Order: sequence, then structure tokens, then C-alpha cells
Amino acid sequence: MRKIVAILVLIIIIAASVFLGVSAGQDTNARAAVIMDVNSGRILYSKNMDEELAMASTTKIMTTLIAIESGKLEEYVTVSKKASRTEGSSVYLHEGERHTVNDLLYAIMLRSGNDAAVAVAEHIGGSIEGFAELMNKKAREIGAVNTQFTNPHGLDAPGHYTTARDLAIIAAYALKNPKFSDVVKSKKKSISGPPEENWDRIMINKNKMLWEFDGGDGVKTGFTKKAGRCLVSSATRDGMRLVCVVLNCGSMWDDSSALLEYGFKNYSNVKVVNKEKVFKTVRVRNGKEKFIDVRPAEDFSLALRTDGTESAGVYAKNIDTAQAPFKKGDTAGRLEIYFDNTLLKTINLEYAESVESSSPFFYLKRILRDCFADMSWRCGFGTLDFFIMLGAKRDV
Repeated sequence: MRKIVAILVLIIIIAASVFLGVSAGQDTNARAAVIMDVNSGRILYSKNMDEELAMASTTKIMTTLIAIESGKLEEYVTVSKKASRTEGSSVYLHEGERHTVNDLLYAIMLRSGNDAAVAVAEHIGGSIEGFAELMNKKAREIGAVNTQFTNPHGLDAPGHYTTARDLAIIAAYALKNPKFSDVVKSKKKSISGPPEENWDRIMINKNKMLWEFDGGDGVKTGFTKKAGRCLVSSATRDGMRLVCVVLNCGSMWDDSSALLEYGFKNYSNVKVVNKEKVFKTVRVRNGKEKFIDVRPAEDFSLALRTDGTESAGVYAKNIDTAQAPFKKGDTAGRLEIYFDNTLLKTINLEYAESVESSSPFFYLKRILRDCFADMSWRCGFGTLDFFIMLGAKRDV
């Protein structure tokens, strides 16, 4: 009897672990996975994060980002025969249809339309190959150095790969773009159907995390035979936005939910730099004021463990003294924010107020400059001409 009970308990444990996907120890069925703090780029969890893998339709995160940054959202795209015949997931675009780039982005991100991805790529890049060059250039620019794109849709192809870390970097960067963020959190969108037919395309987002996960606000699903099931998801709670990447993960919904819950349970958003607070008061040289406050130019928050065992290092550079004159908002120095010996962010420090010089030579220089400028305007010659004229008079 005890043996039967033990077997039943074991079966229940195995079944529960399969259903939950991620255990209390943050294990995952994914081949590779990452949880990243969007604001700082800090990685909170990883598994095989630098292994090069196929990415399926999560490719379209970069496709959409390139399209948005092109500034061509209101331009009309004419769907080519090649685009209309693209295999895989589709919104059934007809050759010759015309849609704005903006509308096609919803077709790409909500319904994973490969035909829409090709149409946008051809319009912006001139060709699939030309658009892939733009994608690869952007990837290198933002630090996704172990990623290579050969197409805008993610269908399996030689040389088309990424890593969990790189995909998190790309998604975190894209999520900071307000337009991108608006697109990927949209649950529903309508665009017109073919002009010869009387119907609209009603597109419901395939990303179930928008409905089923508290705070879910993005981003993209994917599947091919080679890539398996892939999901890049994001969620925001209490001012902290996390992005989760799982590649080749059969239980992608459960695993992503569990990983994000782990992130929100164990980390919180901590403002380590506050632009509203005076960072330091420094002495002013040759100024009408003796001291001046300096403040950070922007806020910076970082995901830190909720148990209080972590902190960030904030170090000021080049702000021992201030040389008058200077204006409010001028750069006074910089802050460097470190965590675990890694530089996360550099922020300018700015003067809180303007301070004029107390040196009489400064005002004499200003008077002479204004005088010469006035003479140049009235007489039609510059300061150098004025001194040449004086020298010529002395030689006479």
C-alpha cells in the first residue's frame, strides 16, 4: 500500500512540474531563457542565454522597430506579388493592395503576418536583402552582437539566428519606443480588407499574456519546426517592466508566466538617481554666487532584490568646482552608475541655476565684443578689419 501511495505522489509531482513549467528553483523547459529589467538591461535570470538559436516570428520585433524608426508610418505600401505569396502565417494580403506602414505593423505584431512583413521590408529596404541589412546594422548598434537576420518574418533560413540575451536586448530597446509599446500591447485592431471585397480584417493579438498575466503588455510569439515554440513577453508592475525570452519551449505560456512571477516576487524597482534631488553643492570660482547646486539630468531606476542585499554604486566625475559664467542646465559633470562592477548608465549632471562672472575682465571682454559687433554692423567690416585699420593709421 505504501508503495502504491509513493508512486501516486511521484506521478502527481511530475504532472505538477510539467504543468507549472518552472519550479521554485526557476528551472524552465526552454532551451534558452532570459529575464531582463527593461530600464537598466540587468539580467535577472538566464539559461543558455548565449546559445545561437532560431527565433521564428520573434524576428518581427526588429522588423517593427526598423519600420517605426524609419519615420515612414504614414506612407502607403503597395503589396507585391512576392509579399502576397509569402508562406506561413498571413493576413491574406492581395497583390496591389495599399496600406499604410502603420496599419501593416499591427498585422505583423498581432497576427504575425509574414506577407505584411515582406511588404513593409520591400517598401523600406527596397528588398528583403536590403531590409535585412538594416536589421543587422541596428542589432550591432544596440549591442545584439550574436544575432543575424536574413529575412523580416523569421521563417527558417541558413544564417538567421539569435540568442536569448540578444533577443531580450532587442525587445528591451524596442519597448522604450512609445509607438512600439502601443502596438504590442494592443489586443485588437482592424484594417481594411481587399478593395474589391466588402470586409475588414479584424485582428486579435495572439499573445495570450496580454489577457492572462497581470501587467502583461507585450510582445511577440513565434513558431517554426526548427525554432520550436518561442515567446518574448513583457509585463509591468509597480513601475518595473520586465521582459522574458523563452526559445524552443513547448510550455512557453506557463514557463514565461512563472519566470515573470519570479522576477516580480524577488526584485523591485529602485530609483537610484533622482533628477529632482540635489546631488551635490559645489564651490563657484569667479562667480557672483559662491556655491551652486548640481542635479542629474534624468532619473535612473534599477531592479534590485527585495531582500535588501543589493545596491548600486553611483559615482560623480568632474564636479569638484564650477567656473563662472554658466547657465542653468549646462553640463557640470557626469554620474556613472555601476552594478556588480558593470557600468550600467552614464548621466550628465547639470547646474541648477545660472551664475554670472564676478571678474571685471569678463565684462570688459563682453563690452568690447558687443562694441566691435556693433561697429561691424554699422560700418561693414569685422573686428580684424578694425585692428588692421588702426595699425594702418599708426604707420601713416
